[in-house]
Amino acid sequence: MDMSDTYDNLLEEAYSHITERSDSGERFNIPAVKVYFEGKTTVIENFTEIYQVLRRDPDHLMKHILGELGTAGKIDGTRAVFNGKFEQAQIESIVKGYVDDYVICSECGKPDTRLVKEGRFVTLRCDACGGHRPVRKRRARTEAETERITEGMELDVLIDHISRRGDGVAKVGRYTLYVANTKRGQTARVKITRIAGSIAFTVKLN
Repeated sequence: MDMSDTYDNLLEEAYSHITERSDSGERFNIPAVKVYFEGKTTVIENFTEIYQVLRRDPDHLMKHILGELGTAGKIDGTRAVFNGKFEQAQIESIVKGYVDDYVICSECGKPDTRLVKEGRFVTLRCDACGGHRPVRKRRARTEAETERITEGMELDVLIDHISRRGDGVAKVGRYTLYVANTKRGQTARVKITRIAGSIAFTVKLN
């Protein structure tokens, strides 16, 4: 028997059991989140585009964003509408967190995954490399309970980014705090003056 023929046959058989890559070589890009205010609501204009690129159920993505924002809302055609006003950077961060938790494979880093429910648990399975892992549970509810803030409270916060209006923005559990006269990366001592849903307004003490 020709050993080279045997090797070629074995190699061909091995390759026949490998799942073909769905990666075209292009970098996976999350669509830029298009946010605007409409009265007292915040609208994600391209919600349909986002969930289609992520290949996830729109209700699943919507439920995740609502939980992170701590508000109510609805899917309206190609848009998603949320009660209250939320900065674009905050929503972009939530969408990125969703991608990290529910889309990207932790083994190969590709988005070629699907959510599979196994009993009471949800597993992220990758069609590109065959890897799988349980979906990491978010801690937003626990943080909201253990880091609840009240009007008049004083606390130290880290400024995560600057809003379009020029105020510093910090996160404490499910709350978004606005702090005037601060810079990104700065730690500030603040006093909570008013709370509206998951939004808190402050005065800077130092």
